[in-house]
Formats: sequence, C-alpha cells, structure tokens
Amino acid sequence: MSENKDLQASLTWIGKSWAQVDGLAKAKGETVYADDMFLPRMLFAKMLRSPHPHARIKSIDLTQALKRPGVVAAMTGKDLPIPFGILPVSQDEESLCVDKVRMIGDPVAAVAAIDEETAESALEDIVVEYELLPSVLTIEDGLKSLEETEISKTQIHEYADSGNIHKQVALEFGDIETGFAEADHIREELFYYEGNTHLPLEQHSAVAQHGADGRITLWSSTQTPHYVHRALAKVLEMPASQIRVIATPVGGGFGGKTDPFQHEMVVCKLAMMTGRPVKLTLTREEVFYTHRGRHPVLMWVKAGMKSDGSITALHFRNFLDGGAYGSYGVASTYYTGALQTVTYPIANYKFEAMRVFTNKAPCGPKRGHGTPQPRFALEVLLDKFAEDLELDPAELRLRHLIPDNSKTVNHLTVTTNGLGECIRKVTEASRFQQRANGIVFG
Repeated sequence: MSENKDLQASLTWIGKSWAQVDGLAKAKGETVYADDMFLPRMLFAKMLRSPHPHARIKSIDLTQALKRPGVVAAMTGKDLPIPFGILPVSQDEESLCVDKVRMIGDPVAAVAAIDEETAESALEDIVVEYELLPSVLTIEDGLKSLEETEISKTQIHEYADSGNIHKQVALEFGDIETGFAEADHIREELFYYEGNTHLPLEQHSAVAQHGADGRITLWSSTQTPHYVHRALAKVLEMPASQIRVIATPVGGGFGGKTDPFQHEMVVCKLAMMTGRPVKLTLTREEVFYTHRGRHPVLMWVKAGMKSDGSITALHFRNFLDGGAYGSYGVASTYYTGALQTVTYPIANYKFEAMRVFTNKAPCGPKRGHGTPQPRFALEVLLDKFAEDLELDPAELRLRHLIPDNSKTVNHLTVTTNGLGECIRKVTEASRFQQRANGIVFG
C-alpha cells in the first residue's frame, strides 16, 4: 500500500510547482529564435511599403536597386501573383501587391542584399508610380451603400458581401419581441470598443533556404506552421512534400502570429531566385502594419430585464472595422455574438453583425478574438441595470450565473462556470462592499 501511495504521489502533477521545460535555456539566452539564425552565404531582405492607404500601382522600376553594389535580387508582386489567406473564404492577400495597395504599409517590392543596411538603402532606389484612390477609413464609411459612394473607385475587395461590407450575420434564438414584452426594465445603449494590437517582444522573422534537391525549408516565428505550409504550397506552386516549415521558438504571439504572412512567402521566393538562404526580420513599425490586432467594434445593445435581475431578452448589433484584409474576420464576426450567452442565462437572444473593409491594417485574432468587445458592452450594461434596480452589481451577477452542465439559448453547452467563485474572491480581496458603501477610504 505504501509503495502504491508513493507511486501515485509521484505521478500527481496538479497542485505542484514545476519548472518550465525550456525555461532555463531562455533565461541563459541559449534559445535560438528566428532572427538568431545565421546560415552560410545568407542574404538579408527588406520590403518596400506603400505610403498611401489606397492606390493603384501603375508601374514599379527595380533597375537602380539592382545596380546598387551588394544587391543580389529584387522582386515585385508579379513574381508571386497567387493570393493567399488563412481562411478558404478570404484568400485576398498577396505576397507583394500586384495591382493595388489597400493600406499604408502594404508591401509592393522586395530586395535581397549582402546585409540589412544595403537592402534598406536599395529600397530608396525603387521607383513606384501610384494612382491615388479614395480611402475608406471608418466603420461609417464602410457601411455606405453602392448608391452613396463611387464604389468602382472605393471598393476595397470585389468579393465583399456588398460594397465594403465583408461579412453579414443575423441569428435569433427564441422570440426576442416576447422577451422584451416580459421585461420590467429595458435599456438601449451604444458602445464603442477601440481596437488594439499585440506587442510581442520578438518581431516577426523568417529564414528560408532552397536546397540543391529543390526543397524549400522555412524557419519562421509562427504560431501556425501548418497554415503557413499550406499557403506556401499554393503561392510557390510547389508540392507540399517539397516544403518544410519549422516553427522556431516564438517570443510572444498572442494570436498575432497565427496568419501566414507576406515576409514568409517573400524569403522563400528570394531564396529560390538567388540560390542562397534569405532572412527577413520585420522592424517594430512593420509589425504594426502586419497587425491582426483586436477589431474596433461599434455596438448597439438593447436588453430587457425583470426586477429580480434576470435577462428576458438581449439584442446585439455589432459593426466591426476589419481593416484591409479578411484574415480570421469571418470567424471574429460570428464570435462577437455567439459567445455572449455563456455567462448569464438569457431567455431570448438575437445578434446581427457586419464586418467592413477599411484602408487600415487588417484586424484578426487577439486573445479570444471577437468576444472581449461585446463582453465589455454587456458588463457595463449590467452595471447600469444594477443602478436602475438599486441592486449591488456583484450580487446581481451572482444571482444569475449560468449553472454548470447547462445549455444556452443558442445551443452551446456550458460544463463549468467559475465566474461566481472569481467574483466572490475579488469582492472579498478588494473589500468591494465596504468601498461601495463609502466605509473604506484609500
């Protein structure tokens, strides 16, 4: 019996403190990130980016850049014209823009040189002629109908559902009108959640090598090597078996490195063109262009509540600023509505959402993408209801938590809900009740 207990104790992981497997190597600086890699005869690449938010590319002249000493190769979008994207429904990105730029920072050309300084200087030698187009910079502009705008000039992507509306969603569960009729209190509110972006310590970086056997190997700071692998096979028009993608240790990602990116395609093509390994590490400014941060969302919310605090009806209308490309935007659009029912029981629920294209850096996945914005709106709305009903806001929530092992009105299964325990611990540790009643100062 004693031996069995000792064995059981040795196999128990929960509740014990364990050293991170790669923690010591990171603390000692032994971990090799993508930008730490240096291969024999390696070249360094840089990308020229658009200074305009929306413009047609009339011409690109690489002549002088190729004449600069130390420059080995240069390329434009015509060298990699096949579009790619993370979702099958939004294959709208180009390794280098071919006919049009859709945001400031869109890459239009790339060079490979013997060092970063030469590559950076060579970008100044590239001559690009643009034809400026009207820009769509706000959600309101993106929602304008075809009749209200010169759509032939301002439509960012032709595959959009309508005009610059990328995706439209409308779902209802239960009977929303009946729910409002049963409510003792109804509130309508307008909320705006400003967008934000990831800030990992490590910038995006990639290294590519084209072997003598014709195979491509890519080392990249990516969270999704399989998606990058699939995109490379499409863009390079190569069999997937001839491509190997190695995800190097990621120095922070938070969702911002879950798309396939232009620099990954570009280094592979330049490696094929030159027969030498090529590295491209984004600057901090370029990371912000790459973005994929949290969507700015404009939200109209109408909710009905009984005097005891139970929600009889909830109606969300969400308008997402998606930026210039699709990314995970279709999924984010659904997420702004689908997961708002899993915390508190909602008898009747309806959500409508539109994601619009704008001439700004594209939004995508960031820490539960699509859900924090409407969650913020709902929680603020509950605080306002608590004030209307003269109820303690913490107690209002504790009374109406969705129980474990239950189904939501939109058919989601909730196995456990730890929010109650969280609220109790936070209110106790913060002395919330005393502060709310003005008893505690400082």
